[in-house]
Amino acid sequence: QVQLVESGGGLVQAGGSLRLSCAASGRTFSTYAMGWFRQAPGKEREFLARITWSGINMYYADSVKGRFTISRDNSNNTGYLQMTSLKPEDTAVYYCAADRQGVGTERFAWDYEYWGQGIQVTVSS
Repeated sequence: QVQLVESGGGLVQAGGSLRLSCAASGRTFSTYAMGWFRQAPGKEREFLARITWSGINMYYADSVKGRFTISRDNSNNTGYLQMTSLKPEDTAVYYCAADRQGVGTERFAWDYEYWGQGIQVTVSS
């Protein structure tokens, strides 16, 4: 069992940066892949990025490639999403998720077994 808790969200001006953190409980987190998703009002949950268990392979949605960076620190059971050049359309609730399959390029929400509660990110114009 893995529990995930996001932090680091908030209000930022367009062009600014934020770093989201995802603190995980459970000794098995280091063997899981981790992903970040977001959901804006009235829209479906959107895949943003995935990192494999080792931290070697990362995958990004086209909408955030070059602006967002996913990383993890298995020694601290924590994952991160560094967001730069933020735009008003990045406003959403952001979720971290864990996938027991530690490798692969899964981008669908149903591939992830564990989810955080979500955290609001608001980008003002």
